[in-house]
Amino acid sequence: VAALQEEKNSLMSENEIMNDRLEQLDDSLDDPNTVVAKKYFSAQLQLEQLQEENFRLEAAKDDYRVHCEDLEKQLIELQHRNNELTSLAEESR
Repeated sequence: VAALQEEKNSLMSENEIMNDRLEQLDDSLDDPNTVVAKKYFSAQLQLEQLQEENFRLEAAKDDYRVHCEDLEKQLIELQHRNNELTSLAEESR
């Protein structure tokens, strides 16, 4: 029982230390002048920029996909037209 009480006290003490460290980290994020806060806000800004860039690239990809589909349709139409003109040219010869 004494060993368990000692272990419990040790764990409670460690828990308090961890909670204090967590509170300090939370406080350092609230203060915009700390290195941690600057890095956090910088990373957050970079994340937002990358998300915007990703959205822009996804939209461009969709636009290019539609354009590519249009070009494929035009290619098929031109191939059919070319075949028709080739057969007409052969007939006229």
